[in-house]
Amino acid sequence: MQRLYDFLRRHPTGVDSFWAVLLFGFSMAAVASSQSGPGSHNLIVVPGVVALCTAVALRRKHTVPMFWLAVAAGLYQLAVGGEVNAYDFAMLVVLFTVAAADVPRWLSRTALGWGLLASPLYFLRFGVDKGESGTGEVFFVLFMAIPFALAWVMGDSLRTRRAYYAQLVERNQRLENERAAQAKVAVAAERARIARELHDVVAHNVSVMVVQADGAAYVMDVAPEQAKEALQTISATGRLALAEMRRLLGVLRTGEPQESEDYVPQPDVEQIEVLVEQVRAAGLTVDFEVEGAPRKLPSGVELTAYRIVQEALTNTRKHGGPEARASVRLVYFDDGLGLLVEDDGRGAAHELYEDGGADGAGHGLIGMRERIGMVGGTLDAGPRPGGGFRISALLPLKKR
Repeated sequence: MQRLYDFLRRHPTGVDSFWAVLLFGFSMAAVASSQSGPGSHNLIVVPGVVALCTAVALRRKHTVPMFWLAVAAGLYQLAVGGEVNAYDFAMLVVLFTVAAADVPRWLSRTALGWGLLASPLYFLRFGVDKGESGTGEVFFVLFMAIPFALAWVMGDSLRTRRAYYAQLVERNQRLENERAAQAKVAVAAERARIARELHDVVAHNVSVMVVQADGAAYVMDVAPEQAKEALQTISATGRLALAEMRRLLGVLRTGEPQESEDYVPQPDVEQIEVLVEQVRAAGLTVDFEVEGAPRKLPSGVELTAYRIVQEALTNTRKHGGPEARASVRLVYFDDGLGLLVEDDGRGAAHELYEDGGADGAGHGLIGMRERIGMVGGTLDAGPRPGGGFRISALLPLKKR
């Protein structure tokens, strides 16, 4: 049954032609049986019958021309004196089609006007000829106008429902497109975040491993114990880097971190001291100081603080020179957390930090500024007077 329904929907002209043929058959039978006088048939109305049946057959394919063809057929019927018969049902069908079709509103209203005029014109044509008048004829005119009005109202209601349905489809499509766009933006933001995380992990831990490996190679022959300690530091740092990378890749695979030995928690402010100790073990002298009363901060603020200190110390090892010293100060305010990371080495080149990065590829300070922006904080980075580099950040407890 569904296949038949789909077939009929795909071939509307064929369906209309079938009904037009049936209408033509009934109409010709009615014409043949009707007489306007003794022994004479109304064969003169046959062209009008053909025109109306043709309008029914092609009403959906050529709506506007078929409407005017139906109007012409109706006027022809009045001119030749054809009385109301079965073929006039085609006028109601064409009027319904025009009201339901996607045509200009003026044409739809014009069709309604012609439909309402059909009954008065019929009365004027046949009522005057027959000498009939009075209240009965008036009620007859009004009664005959009702089918045309109902046909137009039904067609216009169908057009309104179709337009409403089309608006719903368009709205749903627009919402789908917006959701797809938002999903792409979210994916891009998540990729950028993961890229920053991977950059921090790789840049910090690999730089520690490189420094330790160089030191181990330098003292391998003269101080085997120091070389052994350096290799142990390289091993521990490598394991830490692998653990953090597994955590990030685990988020990519499952969408949420999993509780297992391969995944570690997000770094927080308390682990900054561990980070400083790790950097000291790598050979960089770092002074660490905390002011104010430490307290639990939002996870986003704590992660941002940790990554800023990590990136700053990484840049010091890269660009501060062999004798550089660094200092890290955390200040707990009532409404936020202050960070100050300084070194007394040669610091990054002025043009590098102006371009937004100090890691040789332009991603270091860019990542810092993006992290700061995500929590609504401020960042000030640049060379210190007299040499060295300073990074100062203020992280509010609530995003502005």
